[in-house]
Amino acid sequence: MKKTSNFFDFLVSHAKICGFIFPSSEIYGGLKAVYDYGPYGVELKNNIKNFWWKSMTQLHDNILGIDSSILMHSDVWKASGHIDEFNELLIDNKDSKKRYRPDVLIKKHIEKNLSKNTKKKEEILSRLYKSLKKKDLLDIRTLIDELNIFDPIYKTKNWTKIRFFNMMFKIKHTKDLFLRPETSQGIFSNFKNIRKSNRMKIPFGIAQIGKSFRNEIIARKFIFRLREFEQMEMQFFIAPEEEMKWYEYWKKLRFKWHLILNVENKKDYRLCNHTHLAHYASAGTDIEYHFPFGFQEIEGIHSRRDFDLKNHELFSKKKLRVFESEKNYTPYVIETSLGLDRLFLAIFSSSLKEEKLENGKIRVLLKLPYYLSPIKAAIFPLVRKDGLPEVAKNIFNDIKIYHKLIYDHKESIGRLYRRQDSIGTPLCFTVDYETTKTYTVTMRDRDTMQQKRIHINEISKMIEKETGFEKILKKLSY
Repeated sequence: MKKTSNFFDFLVSHAKICGFIFPSSEIYGGLKAVYDYGPYGVELKNNIKNFWWKSMTQLHDNILGIDSSILMHSDVWKASGHIDEFNELLIDNKDSKKRYRPDVLIKKHIEKNLSKNTKKKEEILSRLYKSLKKKDLLDIRTLIDELNIFDPIYKTKNWTKIRFFNMMFKIKHTKDLFLRPETSQGIFSNFKNIRKSNRMKIPFGIAQIGKSFRNEIIARKFIFRLREFEQMEMQFFIAPEEEMKWYEYWKKLRFKWHLILNVENKKDYRLCNHTHLAHYASAGTDIEYHFPFGFQEIEGIHSRRDFDLKNHELFSKKKLRVFESEKNYTPYVIETSLGLDRLFLAIFSSSLKEEKLENGKIRVLLKLPYYLSPIKAAIFPLVRKDGLPEVAKNIFNDIKIYHKLIYDHKESIGRLYRRQDSIGTPLCFTVDYETTKTYTVTMRDRDTMQQKRIHINEISKMIEKETGFEKILKKLSY
Protein backbone atom coordinates (compact mmCIF):
# COMPACT_ATOMS: atom_id res chain seq x y z
CA MET A 1 0.00 0.00 0.00
CA LYS A 2 1.14 3.53 -0.72
CA LYS A 3 1.88 5.90 2.15
CA THR A 4 -1.32 7.91 1.93
CA SER A 5 -3.74 9.24 4.51
CA ASN A 6 -5.91 6.18 3.84
CA PHE A 7 -2.93 3.95 4.62
CA PHE A 8 -2.31 5.84 7.85
CA ASP A 9 -5.93 5.31 8.92
CA PHE A 10 -5.55 1.63 8.06
CA LEU A 11 -2.33 1.48 10.12
CA VAL A 12 -3.93 3.03 13.21
CA SER A 13 -6.92 0.71 12.92
CA HIS A 14 -4.75 -2.38 12.45
CA ALA A 15 -2.60 -1.46 15.45
CA LYS A 16 -5.69 -1.37 17.65
CA ILE A 17 -7.59 -4.35 16.26
CA CYS A 18 -4.56 -6.64 16.46
CA GLY A 19 -3.51 -5.62 19.96
CA PHE A 20 -0.49 -3.40 19.32
CA ILE A 21 -1.59 0.06 20.45
CA PHE A 22 -4.71 1.32 22.24
CA PRO A 23 -5.83 4.86 23.09
CA SER A 24 -5.08 5.42 26.77
CA SER A 25 -8.11 5.52 29.11
CA GLU A 26 -10.33 4.82 26.12
CA ILE A 27 -13.36 3.77 28.19
CA TYR A 28 -13.34 7.32 29.62
CA GLY A 29 -13.04 9.01 26.25
CA GLY A 30 -9.28 8.76 25.91
CA LEU A 31 -6.47 11.20 26.59
CA LYS A 32 -5.01 13.26 23.77
CA ALA A 33 -1.54 12.17 22.61
CA VAL A 34 -1.26 9.37 25.16
CA TYR A 35 -1.36 5.70 24.12
CA ASP A 36 -1.01 2.26 25.70
CA TYR A 37 0.97 -0.57 24.12
CA GLY A 38 -1.06 -3.77 23.92
CA PRO A 39 0.08 -7.40 24.23
CA TYR A 40 1.84 -7.54 20.86
CA GLY A 41 2.88 -3.90 20.95
CA VAL A 42 4.81 -4.26 24.19
CA GLU A 43 6.60 -7.35 22.86
CA LEU A 44 7.61 -5.54 19.67
CA LYS A 45 8.66 -2.48 21.65
CA ASN A 46 10.78 -4.57 24.02
CA ASN A 47 12.44 -6.34 21.09
CA ILE A 48 13.33 -2.98 19.53
CA LYS A 49 14.78 -1.83 22.84
CA ASN A 50 16.71 -5.07 23.23
CA PHE A 51 18.20 -4.76 19.75
CA TRP A 52 19.28 -1.15 20.34
CA TRP A 53 20.68 -1.99 23.78
CA LYS A 54 22.73 -4.89 22.45
CA SER A 55 23.91 -2.74 19.53
CA MET A 56 25.22 -0.15 21.96
CA THR A 57 26.40 -1.95 25.10
CA GLN A 58 27.23 -5.40 23.74
CA LEU A 59 28.99 -4.50 20.50
CA HIS A 60 31.03 -1.68 22.08
CA ASP A 61 33.31 -2.45 25.00
CA ASN A 62 33.50 1.26 25.90
CA ILE A 63 29.75 1.94 26.22
CA LEU A 64 27.98 1.30 29.52
CA GLY A 65 24.31 1.43 30.47
CA ILE A 66 22.45 3.42 33.08
CA ASP A 67 18.87 3.85 34.27
CA SER A 68 18.51 7.23 35.93
CA SER A 69 15.46 8.47 37.82
CA ILE A 70 12.63 10.33 36.12
CA LEU A 71 12.58 12.77 39.06
CA MET A 72 15.75 14.78 39.50
CA HIS A 73 16.91 17.76 41.54
CA SER A 74 15.47 20.97 40.08
CA ASP A 75 18.99 22.44 39.79
CA VAL A 76 19.71 19.82 37.11
CA TRP A 77 17.17 21.53 34.87
CA LYS A 78 18.46 24.95 35.84
CA ALA A 79 21.97 23.94 34.79
CA SER A 80 20.78 22.37 31.53
CA GLY A 81 18.83 25.50 30.60
CA HIS A 82 15.44 23.80 30.54
CA ILE A 83 13.82 25.97 33.19
CA ASP A 84 14.76 29.20 31.43
CA GLU A 85 15.02 28.14 27.79
CA PHE A 86 12.86 25.06 27.19
CA ASN A 87 10.03 27.04 25.70
CA GLU A 88 7.90 26.83 22.58
CA LEU A 89 6.10 29.71 20.94
CA LEU A 90 2.35 29.36 20.74
CA ILE A 91 -0.56 31.21 19.23
CA ASP A 92 -4.28 30.57 19.70
CA ASN A 93 -7.16 31.05 17.33
CA LYS A 94 -10.02 32.68 19.24
CA ASP A 95 -12.70 31.05 17.08
CA SER A 96 -11.54 27.44 16.90
CA LYS A 97 -9.95 27.55 20.38
CA LYS A 98 -7.05 25.61 18.86
CA ARG A 99 -3.42 26.20 19.77
CA TYR A 100 -0.60 26.27 17.21
CA ARG A 101 3.11 26.85 16.92
CA PRO A 102 3.46 30.01 14.81
CA ASP A 103 6.69 28.84 13.12
CA VAL A 104 4.93 25.64 12.03
CA LEU A 105 1.97 27.63 10.67
CA ILE A 106 4.35 29.77 8.60
CA LYS A 107 6.38 26.82 7.29
CA LYS A 108 3.26 24.88 6.29
CA HIS A 109 1.89 27.93 4.53
CA ILE A 110 4.98 28.53 2.42
CA GLU A 111 5.31 24.81 1.58
CA LYS A 112 1.74 24.79 0.34
CA ASN A 113 1.68 28.15 -1.45
CA LEU A 114 5.29 29.01 -2.29
CA SER A 115 6.94 25.65 -2.93
CA LYS A 116 7.90 26.67 -6.48
CA ASN A 117 8.97 30.20 -5.59
CA THR A 118 12.32 29.31 -4.03
CA LYS A 119 13.56 32.89 -3.69
CA LYS A 120 10.44 34.10 -1.86
CA LYS A 121 10.41 30.98 0.29
CA GLU A 122 14.02 31.52 1.39
CA GLU A 123 13.36 35.19 2.14
CA ILE A 124 10.46 34.33 4.46
CA LEU A 125 12.36 31.51 6.20
CA SER A 126 15.39 33.76 6.69
CA ARG A 127 13.19 36.43 8.26
CA LEU A 128 11.48 33.82 10.44
CA TYR A 129 14.74 32.36 11.73
CA LYS A 130 16.15 35.81 12.49
CA SER A 131 13.04 36.72 14.44
CA LEU A 132 13.12 33.40 16.31
CA LYS A 133 16.75 33.97 17.24
CA LYS A 134 16.06 37.52 18.44
CA LYS A 135 12.80 36.38 20.09
CA ASP A 136 11.01 39.09 18.14
CA LEU A 137 7.46 37.86 18.71
CA LEU A 138 5.89 40.95 17.20
CA ASP A 139 7.61 40.41 13.84
CA ILE A 140 6.54 36.75 13.75
CA ARG A 141 2.95 37.84 14.42
CA THR A 142 3.27 40.47 11.68
CA LEU A 143 4.58 37.82 9.29
CA ILE A 144 1.48 35.69 9.93
CA ASP A 145 -0.72 38.67 9.06
CA GLU A 146 1.30 39.57 5.94
CA LEU A 147 1.07 35.99 4.65
CA ASN A 148 -2.69 35.99 5.28
CA ILE A 149 -2.48 32.76 7.30
CA PHE A 150 -5.81 31.53 8.65
CA ASP A 151 -6.85 28.79 11.03
CA PRO A 152 -6.90 25.43 9.15
CA ILE A 153 -10.15 24.42 10.88
CA TYR A 154 -12.30 27.59 11.10
CA LYS A 155 -10.61 29.46 8.24
CA THR A 156 -10.45 32.63 10.32
CA LYS A 157 -7.57 34.97 11.19
CA ASN A 158 -8.71 35.82 14.69
CA TRP A 159 -5.33 35.20 16.31
CA THR A 160 -4.08 35.96 19.82
CA LYS A 161 -0.67 37.41 20.57
CA ILE A 162 2.28 35.03 20.38
CA ARG A 163 3.70 33.99 23.74
CA PHE A 164 6.18 31.55 25.27
CA PHE A 165 5.09 28.24 26.74
CA ASN A 166 7.39 26.09 28.93
CA MET A 167 7.14 22.44 27.91
CA MET A 168 8.08 20.82 31.19
CA PHE A 169 5.50 19.17 33.45
CA LYS A 170 5.81 20.56 36.95
CA ILE A 171 5.10 18.54 40.10
CA LYS A 172 4.26 20.15 43.41
CA HIS A 173 6.23 18.50 46.21
CA THR A 174 8.25 19.71 49.20
CA LYS A 175 10.00 21.81 46.57
CA ASP A 176 9.36 22.14 42.86
CA LEU A 177 10.08 19.00 40.85
CA PHE A 178 9.70 18.33 37.14
CA LEU A 179 9.05 15.25 35.08
CA ARG A 180 12.18 15.02 32.98
CA PRO A 181 11.85 16.33 29.40
CA GLU A 182 14.84 14.28 28.23
CA THR A 183 16.97 11.39 29.50
CA SER A 184 20.41 12.82 28.73
CA GLN A 185 20.74 14.94 31.88
CA GLY A 186 20.64 11.80 34.02
CA ILE A 187 23.69 10.65 32.08
CA PHE A 188 25.58 13.92 32.50
CA SER A 189 24.86 14.15 36.22
CA ASN A 190 26.22 10.60 36.65
CA PHE A 191 29.30 11.11 34.46
CA LYS A 192 31.67 11.26 37.42
CA ASN A 193 30.11 8.24 39.19
CA ILE A 194 30.28 6.02 36.11
CA ARG A 195 33.78 7.07 35.12
CA LYS A 196 35.10 6.41 38.63
CA SER A 197 33.21 3.19 39.45
CA ASN A 198 33.98 1.52 36.13
CA ARG A 199 37.47 3.01 35.61
CA MET A 200 36.50 4.40 32.20
CA LYS A 201 38.88 6.43 30.11
CA ILE A 202 38.02 8.84 27.29
CA PRO A 203 36.53 8.02 24.82
CA PHE A 204 33.59 6.16 26.31
CA GLY A 205 29.80 6.27 26.14
CA ILE A 206 26.81 5.98 28.44
CA ALA A 207 23.53 4.57 27.08
CA GLN A 208 20.05 4.88 28.52
CA ILE A 209 16.49 3.95 27.64
CA GLY A 210 13.77 5.78 29.52
CA LYS A 211 10.59 7.80 29.64
CA SER A 212 10.47 11.54 29.03
CA PHE A 213 7.59 13.98 29.29
CA ARG A 214 6.86 17.14 27.33
CA ASN A 215 3.80 19.35 27.41
CA GLU A 216 3.60 19.44 23.62
CA ILE A 217 1.54 22.20 22.06
CA ILE A 218 0.91 20.15 18.94
CA ALA A 219 0.73 16.50 19.98
CA ARG A 220 -0.64 14.44 17.12
CA LYS A 221 0.02 11.95 14.30
CA PHE A 222 -0.72 8.88 16.42
CA ILE A 223 2.42 7.93 18.39
CA PHE A 224 4.76 10.22 16.43
CA ARG A 225 4.45 13.15 18.84
CA LEU A 226 3.43 12.27 22.37
CA ARG A 227 3.36 13.92 25.76
CA GLU A 228 4.78 10.78 27.38
CA PHE A 229 7.37 9.06 25.23
CA GLU A 230 10.43 6.85 25.43
CA GLN A 231 13.96 7.72 24.32
CA MET A 232 17.01 5.61 23.55
CA GLU A 233 20.03 7.87 23.99
CA MET A 234 23.78 7.46 24.08
CA GLN A 235 26.21 10.19 25.11
CA PHE A 236 29.77 9.58 23.91
CA PHE A 237 32.48 11.49 25.79
CA ILE A 238 35.54 12.47 23.76
CA ALA A 239 38.61 14.70 23.69
CA PRO A 240 37.71 18.12 22.19
CA GLU A 241 40.20 17.80 19.31
CA GLU A 242 38.47 14.59 18.14
CA GLU A 243 35.02 16.18 17.89
CA MET A 244 34.45 15.88 14.13
CA LYS A 245 36.07 12.45 13.88
CA TRP A 246 33.59 10.93 16.32
CA TYR A 247 30.68 13.01 15.05
CA GLU A 248 31.15 11.57 11.54
CA TYR A 249 31.69 8.08 12.97
CA TRP A 250 28.41 8.01 14.89
CA LYS A 251 26.48 9.66 12.08
CA LYS A 252 27.52 6.90 9.66
CA LEU A 253 27.08 4.06 12.15
CA ARG A 254 23.61 5.14 13.24
CA PHE A 255 22.47 5.53 9.63
CA LYS A 256 23.77 2.03 8.86
CA TRP A 257 21.82 0.72 11.87
CA HIS A 258 18.54 2.08 10.48
CA LEU A 259 19.17 0.77 6.98
CA ILE A 260 19.79 -2.74 8.35
CA LEU A 261 16.44 -2.50 10.15
CA ASN A 262 14.62 -1.78 6.89
CA VAL A 263 16.57 -3.39 4.05
CA GLU A 264 13.58 -3.40 1.68
CA ASN A 265 13.01 0.36 1.75
CA LYS A 266 16.39 2.09 2.08
CA LYS A 267 15.06 5.09 0.17
CA ASP A 268 12.70 5.77 3.08
CA TYR A 269 15.67 7.01 5.12
CA ARG A 270 17.77 10.10 4.61
CA LEU A 271 20.29 12.27 6.45
CA CYS A 272 19.41 15.93 6.97
CA ASN A 273 22.13 18.25 8.26
CA HIS A 274 20.96 21.03 10.57
CA THR A 275 21.17 24.57 9.23
CA HIS A 276 19.88 26.07 12.48
CA LEU A 277 21.56 24.46 15.48
CA ALA A 278 20.46 24.25 19.08
CA HIS A 279 22.31 26.62 21.39
CA TYR A 280 24.41 23.80 22.85
CA ALA A 281 25.45 22.21 19.54
CA SER A 282 28.24 22.86 17.06
CA ALA A 283 27.04 20.21 14.57
CA GLY A 284 23.80 18.31 14.11
CA THR A 285 22.22 15.81 11.75
CA ASP A 286 18.80 14.20 11.74
CA ILE A 287 18.07 10.74 10.42
CA GLU A 288 14.65 11.15 8.82
CA TYR A 289 12.16 8.45 7.86
CA HIS A 290 9.45 8.70 5.23
CA PHE A 291 6.32 8.31 7.35
CA PRO A 292 2.85 8.24 5.76
CA PHE A 293 2.74 12.00 6.47
CA GLY A 294 6.17 12.75 4.95
CA PHE A 295 9.82 12.75 5.98
CA GLN A 296 10.26 13.44 9.69
CA GLU A 297 13.04 13.14 12.25
CA ILE A 298 13.50 9.76 13.87
CA GLU A 299 16.97 10.17 15.40
CA GLY A 300 19.31 13.07 16.04
CA ILE A 301 23.11 13.02 16.15
CA HIS A 302 24.68 16.13 17.69
CA SER A 303 27.93 17.42 19.00
CA ARG A 304 26.92 18.97 22.31
CA ARG A 305 30.52 20.11 22.89
CA ASP A 306 31.25 20.64 26.62
CA PHE A 307 28.04 22.61 27.24
CA ASP A 308 26.40 20.16 29.67
CA LEU A 309 29.38 19.11 31.76
CA LYS A 310 30.59 22.71 32.13
CA ASN A 311 27.16 23.89 33.27
CA HIS A 312 26.74 21.03 35.73
CA GLU A 313 30.22 21.74 37.08
CA LEU A 314 29.26 25.39 37.53
CA PHE A 315 25.93 24.74 39.26
CA SER A 316 26.96 21.73 41.36
CA LYS A 317 30.41 23.05 42.34
CA LYS A 318 31.76 19.53 41.61
CA LYS A 319 34.72 19.01 39.29
CA LEU A 320 33.74 17.12 36.13
CA ARG A 321 36.96 17.71 34.21
CA VAL A 322 39.29 14.82 33.39
CA PHE A 323 43.06 14.56 33.66
CA GLU A 324 44.36 12.04 31.14
CA SER A 325 47.55 11.81 29.07
CA GLU A 326 48.88 14.87 30.88
CA LYS A 327 45.90 16.93 29.68
CA ASN A 328 43.28 18.57 31.88
CA TYR A 329 40.03 19.28 30.03
CA THR A 330 36.25 19.06 29.99
CA PRO A 331 35.18 16.30 27.56
CA TYR A 332 33.07 17.04 24.51
CA VAL A 333 29.97 14.91 23.90
CA ILE A 334 28.57 13.32 20.75
CA GLU A 335 24.91 12.50 21.30
CA THR A 336 22.74 9.94 19.52
CA SER A 337 19.10 10.40 20.51
CA LEU A 338 16.43 8.09 19.12
CA GLY A 339 12.68 8.27 19.76
CA LEU A 340 11.51 4.73 20.52
CA ASP A 341 7.85 5.44 19.77
CA ARG A 342 8.78 7.04 16.45
CA LEU A 343 10.97 4.08 15.58
CA PHE A 344 8.11 1.73 16.49
CA LEU A 345 5.84 3.69 14.13
CA ALA A 346 8.45 3.62 11.35
CA ILE A 347 8.95 -0.14 11.62
CA PHE A 348 5.21 -0.78 11.85
CA SER A 349 4.57 1.51 8.88
CA SER A 350 7.22 -0.08 6.66
CA SER A 351 6.10 -3.62 7.58
CA LEU A 352 2.32 -3.36 7.13
CA LYS A 353 1.27 -4.56 3.69
CA GLU A 354 -1.65 -5.96 1.72
CA GLU A 355 -0.78 -8.76 -0.70
CA LYS A 356 -2.92 -10.17 -3.46
CA LEU A 357 -2.79 -13.97 -3.51
CA GLU A 358 -3.05 -16.28 -6.50
CA ASN A 359 -6.67 -17.04 -5.68
CA GLY A 360 -7.48 -13.33 -5.84
CA LYS A 361 -7.90 -12.90 -2.10
CA ILE A 362 -6.03 -10.27 -0.07
CA ARG A 363 -3.91 -11.10 2.95
CA VAL A 364 -2.82 -8.48 5.46
CA LEU A 365 0.84 -9.02 6.26
CA LEU A 366 2.95 -7.41 8.97
CA LYS A 367 6.36 -8.09 7.46
CA LEU A 368 8.44 -7.28 10.53
CA PRO A 369 12.11 -8.22 10.70
CA TYR A 370 12.05 -11.75 12.11
CA TYR A 371 14.20 -10.86 15.11
CA LEU A 372 11.80 -8.06 16.15
CA SER A 373 8.54 -9.98 15.77
CA PRO A 374 6.47 -10.03 18.99
CA ILE A 375 5.71 -13.74 18.58
CA LYS A 376 8.57 -15.84 17.18
CA ALA A 377 6.51 -18.87 16.23
CA ALA A 378 3.02 -20.36 16.44
CA ILE A 379 2.15 -24.00 17.13
CA PHE A 380 -1.12 -25.39 15.70
CA PRO A 381 -2.92 -28.72 15.45
CA LEU A 382 -4.34 -29.32 11.97
CA VAL A 383 -7.69 -30.33 13.48
CA ARG A 384 -9.19 -30.31 16.97
CA LYS A 385 -9.47 -34.07 17.36
CA ASP A 386 -7.63 -37.41 17.24
CA GLY A 387 -5.08 -36.29 19.82
CA LEU A 388 -3.45 -33.65 17.59
CA PRO A 389 -4.17 -30.73 19.99
CA GLU A 390 -2.47 -32.65 22.81
CA VAL A 391 0.65 -33.29 20.71
CA ALA A 392 0.78 -29.62 19.62
CA LYS A 393 0.35 -28.41 23.21
CA ASN A 394 3.15 -30.70 24.40
CA ILE A 395 5.51 -29.26 21.78
CA PHE A 396 4.50 -25.75 22.84
CA ASN A 397 5.14 -26.49 26.53
CA ASP A 398 8.53 -28.08 25.80
CA ILE A 399 10.02 -25.07 23.99
CA LYS A 400 8.12 -22.06 25.36
CA ILE A 401 10.89 -21.38 27.88
CA TYR A 402 13.29 -20.63 25.00
CA HIS A 403 11.11 -18.51 22.70
CA LYS A 404 8.02 -16.30 22.75
CA LEU A 405 5.40 -18.62 21.23
CA ILE A 406 1.67 -18.84 20.76
CA TYR A 407 -0.56 -21.92 20.72
CA ASP A 408 -3.90 -21.71 18.95
CA HIS A 409 -6.55 -24.17 17.78
CA LYS A 410 -9.70 -22.03 17.74
CA GLU A 411 -10.16 -21.71 13.95
CA SER A 412 -9.39 -23.45 10.68
CA ILE A 413 -5.72 -23.74 9.73
CA GLY A 414 -6.11 -21.13 6.97
CA ARG A 415 -7.52 -18.53 9.35
CA LEU A 416 -4.87 -19.35 11.93
CA TYR A 417 -2.19 -18.60 9.34
CA ARG A 418 -3.84 -15.30 8.38
CA ARG A 419 -4.04 -14.24 12.02
CA GLN A 420 -0.31 -14.84 12.49
CA ASP A 421 0.49 -13.04 9.21
CA SER A 422 -1.36 -9.97 10.49
CA ILE A 423 0.66 -9.79 13.72
CA GLY A 424 4.00 -10.58 12.08
CA THR A 425 4.76 -14.10 13.35
CA PRO A 426 7.62 -15.43 11.17
CA LEU A 427 7.10 -19.19 11.53
CA CYS A 428 4.13 -21.52 12.02
CA PHE A 429 4.44 -25.22 12.91
CA THR A 430 1.44 -27.46 12.26
CA VAL A 431 0.92 -30.85 13.86
CA ASP A 432 -0.93 -33.21 11.50
CA TYR A 433 -1.59 -36.93 11.12
CA GLU A 434 1.91 -37.48 9.70
CA THR A 435 3.39 -36.12 12.95
CA THR A 436 2.30 -39.18 14.94
CA LYS A 437 4.08 -41.46 12.44
CA THR A 438 7.32 -39.60 11.60
CA TYR A 439 7.66 -37.08 14.46
CA THR A 440 7.76 -34.27 11.89
CA VAL A 441 5.66 -31.13 11.56
CA THR A 442 4.90 -28.71 8.73
CA MET A 443 6.88 -25.47 9.00
CA ARG A 444 5.40 -22.46 7.15
CA ASP A 445 7.34 -19.27 6.41
CA ARG A 446 5.40 -16.02 6.82
CA ASP A 447 6.85 -14.08 3.89
CA THR A 448 7.02 -16.79 1.22
CA MET A 449 4.19 -19.00 2.58
CA GLN A 450 6.36 -21.96 1.56
CA GLN A 451 6.13 -25.10 3.65
CA LYS A 452 8.48 -27.95 4.50
CA ARG A 453 8.62 -30.74 7.01
CA ILE A 454 11.09 -30.76 9.88
CA HIS A 455 11.61 -33.04 12.85
CA ILE A 456 10.07 -32.04 16.17
CA ASN A 457 13.53 -31.95 17.76
CA GLU A 458 14.63 -29.30 15.21
CA ILE A 459 11.84 -26.80 15.93
CA SER A 460 13.62 -24.85 18.67
CA LYS A 461 16.90 -24.68 16.74
CA MET A 462 15.06 -23.45 13.64
CA ILE A 463 13.28 -20.71 15.59
CA GLU A 464 16.57 -19.52 17.10
CA LYS A 465 18.32 -19.61 13.72
CA GLU A 466 15.63 -17.62 11.92
CA THR A 467 14.52 -15.18 14.64
CA GLY A 468 17.52 -14.68 16.94
CA PHE A 469 19.63 -11.53 17.13
CA GLU A 470 22.86 -13.27 16.11
CA LYS A 471 22.65 -12.74 12.34
CA ILE A 472 21.66 -9.07 12.54
CA LEU A 473 24.24 -8.21 15.22
CA LYS A 474 26.98 -9.73 13.08
CA LYS A 475 26.12 -7.23 10.35
CA LEU A 476 26.73 -4.37 12.80
CA SER A 477 29.81 -5.85 14.44
CA TYR A 478 33.26 -4.72 13.38
